[in-house]
Amino acid sequence: MKQVNQSKALFKGAFILAVAALVTKILSAVYRIPFQNIVGNDGFYIYQQVYPFYGLAMVLATTGFPVVISKLYAEQREKGDHEKTRRLLFVSFIILQLFGIICFLILYLGASHIANWMNDNKLAILLRVVSIVFLLFPIVSILRGFYQGKGDMVPTALSQVGEQLIRALTILFSAYLLTNLGYSLYLVGGGAMFGSITGSMVSVIILFTFIGVRKEWRMIAPKKGMLRGYYREFCVILKTLTFQGLTICVSGMLMILIQMADALNLYSLLTENGYGIKLAKGIKGIFDRGQPLIQLGTIVAVSMSLSLVPLITSARINKDTEFLQDKIRLSIRISIVIGVGASAGLWSIIEPANIMLFKDSSGSNVLGVLSFVILLCSMNTTVIAIMQGLGSLLFPAAAVLASFLLKYSLNTLFVPLYGTMGAAYATIITLVLLCAVLFIKLKKMQTISLLTYRFLATLLAAALMMVLLLKGCLALTNMIAIPSGTERMMSAIQAVVGAISGGFLFLLIIIRGGVFLEKELSLFPFGSKLSLLLPKKNRS
Repeated sequence: MKQVNQSKALFKGAFILAVAALVTKILSAVYRIPFQNIVGNDGFYIYQQVYPFYGLAMVLATTGFPVVISKLYAEQREKGDHEKTRRLLFVSFIILQLFGIICFLILYLGASHIANWMNDNKLAILLRVVSIVFLLFPIVSILRGFYQGKGDMVPTALSQVGEQLIRALTILFSAYLLTNLGYSLYLVGGGAMFGSITGSMVSVIILFTFIGVRKEWRMIAPKKGMLRGYYREFCVILKTLTFQGLTICVSGMLMILIQMADALNLYSLLTENGYGIKLAKGIKGIFDRGQPLIQLGTIVAVSMSLSLVPLITSARINKDTEFLQDKIRLSIRISIVIGVGASAGLWSIIEPANIMLFKDSSGSNVLGVLSFVILLCSMNTTVIAIMQGLGSLLFPAAAVLASFLLKYSLNTLFVPLYGTMGAAYATIITLVLLCAVLFIKLKKMQTISLLTYRFLATLLAAALMMVLLLKGCLALTNMIAIPSGTERMMSAIQAVVGAISGGFLFLLIIIRGGVFLEKELSLFPFGSKLSLLLPKKNRS
């Protein structure tokens, strides 16, 4: 009975964190659209140049460190040694705070150098604003790790959602206010970046509120002399946080690092190759429209496939080989199916979607290429998570770091030739090569057949039929004469109706084609309804 209750609590906690992560990702993607509408392409360029640095801090405070701290805390708590748990949290805080101060100093003092690297010295003030977040992430990581180690996911979940909500509201309010008051776009960008500080502060306040209300401060408060004679223990915690924490964090930074590479050299490459300053900023801002589209497109695929990772970890520990391989195959199939559907569907309706979300069709061809990042990102993120579940931490982290260097190098090769389309090509090539490397490594770790010819044939047929339907509908509706001034509304109708109809057709062919069994569909949202699309012979 105790094991059953523990399993239920574990599942409930994982579900709470998954919902919080989903809400956070949606908020993180959605606010960019009204923000771009307020500040325009130039303002969006300014914001996106600095955003990756905040993204690094967010990953540090959300994944990696809290996970490792929660694991260490749970182990010590199980032994009933309260002094060791208290010491663990205090030592972890000291280590992370020193790391945070180093990151803060590098970014704050090096802001001018980084801005010059980007070929835009006005970005220095924004970088200094963002650097403050690195001073706040350690306490957030410790408190989240403390509660997760106790098996209580509610404080972590509420702090994540509260942080992202306040941050988004701060960004939109400051952008609207400062733009209407006529301030420069760089000051508007600084106001938007202030949202990263308000969000982090709200996260800290929420976590401390839980500690205060529950009177748990005595459980974590440090005591005088508690570290005396515990040098070896300090080194063990430092090694664990450095190896496990940082490797998990780096593995979760894939798209942040891809954006970082673009922030560091895309604009400068454009200006060095004949583009005027004003034009280059606008073009980079248009290119950055792809980020919220990619983020929204990957949310479902990544969330669903990653929900299977705890089962993979459990199966590995219990040495249940058949169950382990089955869940690996399923998570990869989910990421590919949803990734292909989202990528092909977005590519088909990219022009009306671009107009609906961002007011005009500028850069639709580039955004169309970037839409396939959804598939590649979904696959890479899923395989990385599977490898972590199998106990491999160092290899995926090293591969992700290498992808940053590759993307940066490919930009220098392709951008002078093709402009922002070259940057899109560089992203696709980088993610394809990363995917190949990860799949080769996974095959060596688990010698199983991941994909079948029937699966690939059904998937190709579904994608092709969806693309033909969407392109045909667009061609017909484009023949309709519409009154001047209603172009955006018409594009919205085309995009929304196309997304719904194309998505339904794709899903119908996939399910009728037997890609997923009935028991597998039960893992999907509305799985019982989706199972009705199965042929009768395949239903229970």
